[in-house]
Amino acid sequence: MLQTLHDYFWWERLWLPVNLTWADLEDRDGRVYAKASDLYITLPLALVFLIIRYFFELYVATPLAALLNVKEKTRLRAPPNPTLEHFYMTSGKQPKQADVELLSRQSGLSGRQVERWFRCRRNQDRPSLLKKFREASWRFTFYLIAFIAGTAVIVDKPWFYDLRKVWEGYPIQSIIPSQYWYYMIELSFYWSLLFSIASDVKRKDFKEQIIHHVATIILISFSWFANYVRAGTLIMALHDSSDYLLESAKMFNYAGWKNTCNNIFIVFAIVFIITRLVILPFWILHCTLVYPLELYPAFFGYYFFNFMMGVLQLLHIFWAYLILRMAHKFITGKVVEDERSDREETESSEGEEVAAGGGAKNRPLANGHPILNNNHRKND
Repeated sequence: MLQTLHDYFWWERLWLPVNLTWADLEDRDGRVYAKASDLYITLPLALVFLIIRYFFELYVATPLAALLNVKEKTRLRAPPNPTLEHFYMTSGKQPKQADVELLSRQSGLSGRQVERWFRCRRNQDRPSLLKKFREASWRFTFYLIAFIAGTAVIVDKPWFYDLRKVWEGYPIQSIIPSQYWYYMIELSFYWSLLFSIASDVKRKDFKEQIIHHVATIILISFSWFANYVRAGTLIMALHDSSDYLLESAKMFNYAGWKNTCNNIFIVFAIVFIITRLVILPFWILHCTLVYPLELYPAFFGYYFFNFMMGVLQLLHIFWAYLILRMAHKFITGKVVEDERSDREETESSEGEEVAAGGGAKNRPLANGHPILNNNHRKND
């Protein structure tokens, strides 16, 4: 049974154009071709990335946060209450009115005190500013290095300037060490993001982030299996071109550098729109949809790859919509609401005391992360 599934999964007609077999992609005459077994190394490399990240955040990001004067607000801890804590851990963090009334009777507190306890408890669980800064610092460092390295990998290749050459000789296209390591490192990094997503700062687009990571891993893996390596390197470098700008804007946001953060956000928005909504669909997707059909009939791999590219493009449109909406509010001087990141909850709107150390400033965000804060301490 397992052998049958294995044989069907690796059936040439799923992965390769008609009249080609895996034998055509065996190494020979000093030419090396992409193989599925190459990707085994990405799982242990993902664990290595997690270890490197731990030490980077501890010995690089934390001192950098202190240097940039990233200050953490003091948060009040919810007073011990076994009844409320049990409900919080087992039934939910947002009790309904009926639950509040029941908990009020069980705990001997007033309904308002129960609501205040839950607000304080939720704030207590929210990620600290230092945690957010360290996470952004790690991603900024990787994306910047990956973008520089990726550009170096592709800038001297003829298909970087003429996309028709992406398919010249496909799929009998050998790979070079720089392409191999670019792929392995990028895929390992996205595996590490998927492994750490449960402990990372959670945004309101948590599900979209999971879809993005899974789609990216599938696309990178499939493009390696089917030897779409030339197209894959172009796509990865294109994505990295804006990601490091996003993370750097977040770093300055957490540090309170208002002008720097806002300026980088504008640059990020422009680069994101150009790369994700112009270059990707009208150049790269056109390259993967149209040019291959000039060489061979469509096959399953062709449809699957472009379907996953479509999934990524829909996510880009979703994020671009939020970016443009936030940019419009920022330019027009309107108050910007943080639409995806959880904020500190307060009771000030009800004329009550602030729970858990005060309210958060309004922070717009893009791609699941807060970017701007128009109420920072510093102006650089």
